[in-house]
Amino acid sequence: MIHSDARILLRLLRGQPRRGSHAERLQAFYGPQAEGYDRFRERLLQGREALVRLLDPPPGARVVELGAGTGRNLLYFGPRLAGFASVELVDLCPALLEQARQRTAGMANVRLVESDAVSYRPDQPVDAVYFSYSLTMIPDWRRAVLNAVHMLQPGGKLGVVDFYVSDAEGGPGRVRHHALTRWFWPRWFGHDGVHPTPEHLRLLCQRLPDHQVLERRASVPYLPGLKVPYYLFVGRRRDANRA
Repeated sequence: MIHSDARILLRLLRGQPRRGSHAERLQAFYGPQAEGYDRFRERLLQGREALVRLLDPPPGARVVELGAGTGRNLLYFGPRLAGFASVELVDLCPALLEQARQRTAGMANVRLVESDAVSYRPDQPVDAVYFSYSLTMIPDWRRAVLNAVHMLQPGGKLGVVDFYVSDAEGGPGRVRHHALTRWFWPRWFGHDGVHPTPEHLRLLCQRLPDHQVLERRASVPYLPGLKVPYYLFVGRRRDANRA
C-alpha cells in the first residue's frame, strides 16, 4: 500500500502533461496509476455515496456518468443497479476504462463508452446524469454541463460532486471561503489538471433552478490538518424543451 501510494504521489508531484490532446494527457497521467487509482482516491474523493443517495434514480431508469473513470461509483448504487434499464459510463481515458471493464464484467445493463463528455449523446433522453470529480478536469466544462442538461428528459436529474472554492463575495453557494483557501486549492490541484472554481456551481444553479446544494470539506491524504472544500449538487429539469 505504501509503495503504491508513493508511486501515485510521485505522479501527482510531476503533474499532468502539458502537451497533447486532452485524451492523450489523461492517458499519460492516469495510465501508470490506474490499478491503484481507486484505493488512493477513496480517502480524498468524498461525498460520492451521498451524491448517489440524493440522485436516487428510480427502477427502470436510464443513467449516464460523464467522466466515469474506473466505474467505482456504480458500487454505491448497490442492489438497485441491477434494476436500471441502462447505465452508460463515459470517459476519455482508456486505462481507466479498462479498470471499469474489469469491474463491470457480467453487468448486462452497463455499457462503457470511450468519448468526450462535451459531445457524447445517448440515443434517447435519460433519467439521471452525473459528474463525480470530473467536471473540474474538463477543459470545456461549460459545454459539458449544457450537454448533460440536454440529455435529461423532463423531470430528470443532474448530479455533481466536485472540489470547489467560492468567489470573494461568497457564493454561488452559502459558504464564503477564506482568501487563502481561494488562492491555494486552485493552484494545488491545477498542477494535476484539476481546476476548482465558483463558476461551475454558478452555471449549474442557473441552468437548473430546482436544485439542492450541500457544501462540505474533505481531508487530504498525507496532508494532516488540510481540508479541501467540495460541494454536492442535484438539480431537476422541469422544462419540456431540452437546452
